[in-house]
Amino acid sequence: MLEKGIGNRQLTILVILYTIGDSILVLPSIVASAAEQDAWISGILGVTIAPLLVVFLYDALRRCYPEMTLIAYSHQILGKWLGMIMSLLFLSYFFITSATYLREVGDFMTSQILHDTPILMVMILFLSVVLMAVRLGLEPMVRSAEVLFPVLIFMMFILILFLLPEIQLKKLKPIFDGGLKPILEGSIPFIVLPFMEPVAVLMILPFVSQKNAIRKSLFIGQWIAGSVLIIITFLSLLILGPESTSRNIYPSYILARKINIGDILIRLEAILAVIWFITIFIRFSLFLYVTALGLAQTLKINDYRPLVYPLGLNLIFFSLIMAPDTTYYNNLIANYWPFYALTFGFIFPLLLLTIAKVRKKDDPNKI
Repeated sequence: MLEKGIGNRQLTILVILYTIGDSILVLPSIVASAAEQDAWISGILGVTIAPLLVVFLYDALRRCYPEMTLIAYSHQILGKWLGMIMSLLFLSYFFITSATYLREVGDFMTSQILHDTPILMVMILFLSVVLMAVRLGLEPMVRSAEVLFPVLIFMMFILILFLLPEIQLKKLKPIFDGGLKPILEGSIPFIVLPFMEPVAVLMILPFVSQKNAIRKSLFIGQWIAGSVLIIITFLSLLILGPESTSRNIYPSYILARKINIGDILIRLEAILAVIWFITIFIRFSLFLYVTALGLAQTLKINDYRPLVYPLGLNLIFFSLIMAPDTTYYNNLIANYWPFYALTFGFIFPLLLLTIAKVRKKDDPNKI
C-alpha cells in the first residue's frame, strides 16, 4: 500500500530526526574510543564525507525506479529468485535493527532511570506507542515528526546554553596526538551509524510528492543532523574529557548531569532524555514501518497493517535473546555493527545501482 503526499519540508525534518536517532546517545562513546580527544575531528570528517556518498547513491538508485520501493526494485533489478533473496536480506536487516532500538530503550531506561522496573515492561510500553504510530501509517508519522521538531530544537538550545559554563578547552589537547589513523578509525562509525544505517529511507522516497527536490532534502537533513552530532561529541570531550567519554556507555546523558546554574538548575539530564526519546521514536517507527511494508510487498499483500502486531511480538522476543546482557550488547554495537550496517547501507545499494546501470546500458527499455 503506497502512501502519497509527503512534502519535502516534511522529508527534511524526518531525515534530521532519524539521522540523529540513537546516535546522540551512544555515538560519542564509540568515536572517542577510537579517536580519543580527536573524536570531534572524526565527526567533521564523517559529516563531510557521508552525505556526499549516501545522498548521491540513494538518489541515483531512486531515479532508476522513482515509483518503486527498495524491495520492489530489488526484484526488478536482480530477477525473481535473486531479488527475493536480496529482499529477504534487507527485511532481516530492518527487523534486526528495529530489535536493537527496542533493546537499547530497555537497557537505557532500566540502567539510568527506572532501575527497579523489569526491562520487559519498559520495552512493551515503548513498543506499544511505536506500534500505534506504524499502524496509523507514514503520513501521521511524518506529521508527528513536524510537531516534535520544534521541541527538539528548543531542548537542544537549552542543553547547549546551560553546558557552556562547564567547557574546559584543555581537555581537547593534544590535537593529532595519535596521528591520522585513530581519526580515520573514529570516522567509520560516525559515517555509518547515523547516515548509512537508515537505508530504510529508500522504502519511503516513492511517497514524496516533489521528486525533483528529494536530493536537496536529504542533503540538508543529513548535514543538520550531522552538525548536531558533532556538537554533542564536541561538548562531551570538552566537559567529560576523552577518557570519560569513551568509558561511559551514554556519555551525552552523563554530560547533561553536569548542568549547574547557580546550584538552582542542576542535573537536567531529562533534557537529553527528551531529545533522545523523540529521535529514537521516529527512527524506530520508520524501521518497523518499512519492515511491515516490505514484508507485505514481498508476500504480495495489499495492506501491511495486519503484519504490524505479529512483528511487534517477535521484536520483543528477539530483542531479549539477541544479547545476554548489556555489556555484550554494547560490545556488539561498538565493534561489529558498523560493518553490518555498512553492508546494507552502502555496499548492497551500490551493487543494485551498478547492476541497474549495466542493464540500462545493455537495454535502455528495461529501466
